[in-house]
Amino acid sequence: QHGPVFTIFALGKRFTFVTEEEGTEVFFKSEDLNFEQAVQQAVKNAVSVPAEAFYENHGNLYSMMKGKMSPSNLHMFSGTLCKELREYMAHLGTEGMGDLNALVRQVMYPAVVNTLFGKGICPTSLSEIKEFEEHFQKYDEDFEYASQMPECFLRNWSKSKKWLLKLFEKVVLDAERTNPSETASKTLLQHLLDNLQGKHLAPNYGLLMLWAAQANAVPVAFWTLAFILSNPAIYKKVMEDLASVFGKAGKDKLEVSEEDLKKIPFIKWCTLEAIRLRSPGAITKKVINPIRIKNFTIPAGDMLMLSPYWLHRNPKYFPDPEMFKPDRWKEANLEKNAFLDSFVAFGGGKHQCPGRWFAIMEIQLLVVLFLYKYEFVLLDAVPKESPLHLVGTQQPMAPLQVRYKCRE
Repeated sequence: QHGPVFTIFALGKRFTFVTEEEGTEVFFKSEDLNFEQAVQQAVKNAVSVPAEAFYENHGNLYSMMKGKMSPSNLHMFSGTLCKELREYMAHLGTEGMGDLNALVRQVMYPAVVNTLFGKGICPTSLSEIKEFEEHFQKYDEDFEYASQMPECFLRNWSKSKKWLLKLFEKVVLDAERTNPSETASKTLLQHLLDNLQGKHLAPNYGLLMLWAAQANAVPVAFWTLAFILSNPAIYKKVMEDLASVFGKAGKDKLEVSEEDLKKIPFIKWCTLEAIRLRSPGAITKKVINPIRIKNFTIPAGDMLMLSPYWLHRNPKYFPDPEMFKPDRWKEANLEKNAFLDSFVAFGGGKHQCPGRWFAIMEIQLLVVLFLYKYEFVLLDAVPKESPLHLVGTQQPMAPLQVRYKCRE
């Protein structure tokens, strides 16, 4: 509508959007753009980490996360995560009814927290989790507004943030108290604490890590299941694949290793296709020196915005862009950990999300365990995605009620 490069003025800042190939190339490759400066204010507002501490820590923590969560290290998480997911799935009982997004969150949230932070470190018992979840949900819901606006405008959000930071003071103390000397036994939180400059900021970084681990993975797992269950041919193919690797569905105590996941690539394709369709509205970098794109000069100080949501709907790169077509991922070299061209859900260039391979694995595991154990019936149509958020995975506009029961 506004052409390949356009600028809007909001919240006292200039946001310049690029939509064409040339803009995408510049966004990921130009040395005149800076990622840290673009997100620093948001991090300061959202978790109260001051600018100098953020710059001091970002490179080191990013490298640590990237190393610990690289594809070659995923086996260190998969066994624990599978066991944790099974444990919290048991709380759903043998049959029931509910909103699919809520069911996913109920299982995924405590399982992932126990895997990354250590068991018993964060509140995951049924009595404690209620209050925690209410605060975390409020925090997540308004995270985007809070990252751009003064806290005084968001009273409830501010209350939840303070509650969570207070909780993380205790979480950090517990993690430090139980921090083992040998590297292999440490949780991701303990690695974070070992690498952090300025220990007083440990609760703030702990909260940021929790948000990063949960805010996108839960809705993506929901969308993956919703798309599979609402496409009979795809659902049938998924169940045939599961039967070929694990035998007849419904067995209790299913052990799923990282090797098993490699034998069912179709579920990975479904996950990536759900991510493609529900990617963030925008990712951003700050222009530090003027740059030229097409015939436009973009001045220093602008926030340069690229929209994965739009890019993933460009028929030039993704034919039938609105269709859920997992088979398109056949073309990607996933064995070499490469995505399809123009797929930028996790960013691109040197600042891709360091936890992307872990996120894809946790979603695959959840999908496998859910579909293997339960038969689902959708009671509603799949909801539209909410247009209210630019940052992070698109959330559903409405609940998706399902009935589930254990397979015979």
